[in-house]
Parts: sequence; structure tokens; C-alpha cells
Amino acid sequence: MINFHANILKKNGEKEFVVIPYEVFLKVQEELDDYECLKALRRAKAKEAKAKTTSLSQVKKLLNIE
Repeated sequence: MINFHANILKKNGEKEFVVIPYEVFLKVQEELDDYECLKALRRAKAKEAKAKTTSLSQVKKLLNIE
């Protein structure tokens, strides 16, 4: 878990902005990038879930490799 040490800035009494240390920002950005990659991987796996597959032994036979 990321410890934010965030400062909340208000405008007209309402929370408007959050200021965090740059190192924390970089960690959050990396986590978000990882999450986006994970979502893309899950979408690709779901899309290909019923795709026809070829076993390694079948590929070897097709390529005459043993």
C-alpha cells in the first residue's frame, strides 16, 4: 500500500486539489500503468479463450522437428 502524505487544498471551502510528493506520484503512475496492462491482458485472454490451439507436439510434427 502506498502511503500518500497528501495535502488537500480547498477552494471556497470545497476540496479542490491534492498535492502529493513526486516520489509518491511516480509510484501511483507505475501502479496505474501496471493495472492498465493487466486489464489489456485480461481482455486479450478473454477474446482468445475459445481460439483453436496447437500443441507443441503437433507443431513439431508440422515442422518435422523431433
